[in-house]
Amino acid sequence: MATLVTSGRAGLAASVASQDIFLGLGAGNSSWDVDGTPAEDIADTALIATIGYRKTAQVDFATADPAGSIVLPTGRYNISPTQTNHLYMRFSLDFADASTATIRQTGLFLGTTPNGGLPVGQMFFLPTEIADPGTLYLLEHVTAINRTPATRETFEFVLTF
Repeated sequence: MATLVTSGRAGLAASVASQDIFLGLGAGNSSWDVDGTPAEDIADTALIATIGYRKTAQVDFATADPAGSIVLPTGRYNISPTQTNHLYMRFSLDFADASTATIRQTGLFLGTTPNGGLPVGQMFFLPTEIADPGTLYLLEHVTAINRTPATRETFEFVLTF
């Protein structure tokens, strides 16, 4: 029986890290606020009522560490200077990014392609500024986040390969 070894998993993580990775934000369905956030469907390929896409602020390899400085519901991690099978990603919204939206879904998209001719260094994109959203890799329904121009939400993920 074949086994996917740790170095192969680290290679998969490196392959993902080499791509443009975006956090998609979706409004979802307002009925979720009353009925509760529904479970994600593994067959989903897009967000419901996409608000926008934010490019990664940070992508690094990570190691699991019970005393790690990166604290997530899935555990604690530290940044690794060497390639591992854990990939840490951080996305930080600026004050103006979707500043009055209600976010009920987040998704990690691989291979997202913004339209040509947009300003160099642009990090947040409206759906109309995206030529191809890419492949939805991870989907999460979240308790409603009501954005205001006075806040900067940060989203962090560790993907394990």
